[in-house]
Amino acid sequence: MAVKIRLKRMGKIRTAIYRVVVMDSRTKRDGRAIEEIGKYDPNQEPSLIEIDTERADYWISQGAQPTEAVAALLKHYTDGTLKVAEPKKSKKDVYEAALAAAGSTSSDSSGATTPRKRAAKSAEAEAPAETTPAETAPAADTDSGSAAAESTDADADAAKA
Repeated sequence: MAVKIRLKRMGKIRTAIYRVVVMDSRTKRDGRAIEEIGKYDPNQEPSLIEIDTERADYWISQGAQPTEAVAALLKHYTDGTLKVAEPKKSKKDVYEAALAAAGSTSSDSSGATTPRKRAAKSAEAEAPAETTPAETAPAADTDSGSAAAESTDADADAAKA
């Protein structure tokens, strides 16, 4: 049996990804492989080449013949001329860098994000912290009916603002 080390095409129509496989030379291109020993993705920059060189050496010693494309990939992979992509930064590092670049946009560091919440927090901060028992107890309503109605309307208007 003539054994070859060749590429098995996978992926989409215009974005091919290849696996480096050991298979019988008579099988079809995408047929059943004896063993998969690596992968090759030419779409990335730089191209991704991952080959298990120990297994490739084993199969070559057993008489398997690499195709021209696989021989070129093995040459790039073993002689060290392979370009390596720089490692990606983690999402957390990117997020923290963006926060540091943005800085503090508001002078209020209370954590409120909307203008209403910010105004409410600043109003609470300006109000006296201690309350007297007279303020907490409800006042007895001794006013006439019309005066009481006016005071509740004023309270409602103040709450809306």
